[in-house]
Amino acid sequence: MKLNLFNISCFRVDGGAMFGVVPKALWSRVYPSDNSNLIVLTLRSLIVETGGRVILVDTGWGDKQDEKFFRHVYLHDGEGLITGLAARGYKPEDITDVVLTHLHADHCGGAVMRNESGNGYRLTFPEAVCHVSRVQWEWALRNNLREEDSFLQENILPLSQSGHLNLVDEEGELFPDFSVRICYGHTPGLMIPVVRYKHRTLVYAGDLIPTVAHLPLIWNMSYDIEPLKTIGEKKQLLEEALRNDYILIFQHDEHVECCTVQMTPKGIRAKDKFSLKMKDYGI
Repeated sequence: MKLNLFNISCFRVDGGAMFGVVPKALWSRVYPSDNSNLIVLTLRSLIVETGGRVILVDTGWGDKQDEKFFRHVYLHDGEGLITGLAARGYKPEDITDVVLTHLHADHCGGAVMRNESGNGYRLTFPEAVCHVSRVQWEWALRNNLREEDSFLQENILPLSQSGHLNLVDEEGELFPDFSVRICYGHTPGLMIPVVRYKHRTLVYAGDLIPTVAHLPLIWNMSYDIEPLKTIGEKKQLLEEALRNDYILIFQHDEHVECCTVQMTPKGIRAKDKFSLKMKDYGI
């Protein structure tokens, strides 16, 4: 098995939205904002090469929408989706599976691109099967006022029209040593990939725990559909991580790629923070 992490792009969002009910006086100590209250997040994607498969987890925003759409997210830096893959030796045709944690635009938009004539859409990874939880797929098709700006038809419908969509019905193993758990707090059907590599378990925490600053149980995003479920799901995952020495991978943290956890007087918090490339952790 071979693992790679890369940052597709950085973007900016309102810090208050990312930390919900937590006062700015607290969250800004650990995740500083600019004068407009904006914080920088990453779109960190995971590549897992195993058993003849090349699995890509999440694809970033993509570039289908116009300048007006992207103006409010302030995209900057990062490697880009296709160039980031190329830097690691992969062409779009090499990707066999795209695992979309959920269908919010910043996670799935890069899976679909405009076709050559510009009047329609095609899959960015033409040979890949796209895996989405059935619960999330059906939820996104119904849409709702809270998430309608995140569930974009041009990101979603081409997946099913391509014939390359696989709907995941339950938690468990998708591929050898690659499983998913399904959560409901952030958005129903959010998939959290869990990878077993050598003697370690790595959890791609996605939007359940988007940054290391979100480890405290009540430090959650205002975007979460059911915050109490998020708290319960985080508690379960963090207790498992503590017992079993999991490595957590943060998709959106500008400063920290990975960490292990420890128990402190304030609850479960980060222990060691490191890059996936570091060898000291047996990965």
